[in-house]
Formats: sequence, C-alpha cells, structure tokens
Amino acid sequence: MNLLKDIESFNKSHLKHADTFVTTPDGRRLIEGLDSDGKPKVALLSTGCYGFVGDMKPDLQCAEILPGLYLGSQDVAQERDVLEKNKITHILNVATGVLNMFPKRFTYRKLDILDLPETNILDSFDDCFKFISKGRKKGHVLVHCNAGVSRAASICIGYVMKYEQKKFKDAYEFVKSKRERIRPNDGFVSQLKTYEAMLKAEQKH
Repeated sequence: MNLLKDIESFNKSHLKHADTFVTTPDGRRLIEGLDSDGKPKVALLSTGCYGFVGDMKPDLQCAEILPGLYLGSQDVAQERDVLEKNKITHILNVATGVLNMFPKRFTYRKLDILDLPETNILDSFDDCFKFISKGRKKGHVLVHCNAGVSRAASICIGYVMKYEQKKFKDAYEFVKSKRERIRPNDGFVSQLKTYEAMLKAEQKH
C-alpha cells in the first residue's frame, strides 16, 4: 500500500460514529457524541452513581512527561495546592464540562475536544503544541482532560513525537511510563499512527 496516499486520503468521515460515556469523579454520567447535523453534543445522563460503587478517591497524580510538561486529570486542575507544588503556570484544558478554576492565578487555554474515535484530534495539535511550547518557556504546563487517560494523553504523546522525534510506539510507551493509566481511544491511536507518517514525510522535505 502507498503510505503517502493513505495519509492524504485520511478523512474523519470514514470513522464510525459512536457515543462515549464519561463518569466524573463526583458521580455524574455524561454522554459525548455528534448530533444529526454532525455537531458536538454533550448531555447529562444522571447526577449520581447507580448500579456500582464509584471510586470517589481523587486522582491527584501530576505526571511530569518532559521538563515543564505535566499530564493529569481534572482533579489535579481543581487542586491549587497540587498545581502550586508542581509550579504549574499554564493549563491546557481539553475536558468536558470542567471550568477553568483559577483564571487569575494561571494562564489557560480551553479547547472543546470530545473523547470520541471520530473526533479529529490532529486538527487541534498545532494549537495545543504552540500553547505548550510557549508555556514551557515561561514555566510549567499541565495538560488535562476529564480522566487524563485519552484526550490529554494523546496530546502529550503527539507532542513527544514531534519535539522528541519519537515514533508513536516509543512515544506511547514513554508517556505511559510516566502515567501508567493512559489509554487513548482507538480513533486517536489510529490518528497518532497517521501523525507518525506525516512527521516522517515532513522530515524528508
């Protein structure tokens, strides 16, 4: 197969539409997806935990991926003591339904990225990477989504691929060694593999 043609022909419309269910630490259940017009939708399904015992313990791991680049969940972004302990100055928020908690204390960038296989996360890379690189020059940057597992992890993996010149597999394992629980959804994994080929093609020019 011609790899370059595969890259050029990639289109998010080829990905199967699916809804993603998100359970927040306070027990709320959200559904993320696309409506009939292809526009992002987020709906609240319930306000508490039903049928299971939720893990209510906050996930306060603030994992240092690279000097000045940190990955975590929404819990970290809402704990000022943890942020200040890690000398965070900039916060990239790609979570669903999570406000920027301390706008007078930290520099924020908020992007609406749904944790869906068909979401074209590659479209957000340039914006995210510019914010991260600028923030690292001035201080420390936290990248977070809701759980710090898929969206934020994919952004950190992509950043490592680009700026540390690592292949997808190596970048994935590197980030996972810093935060063991990461697991980008299948669509993001596919796009990160495409991104590897894109970076390789750029290096040849």
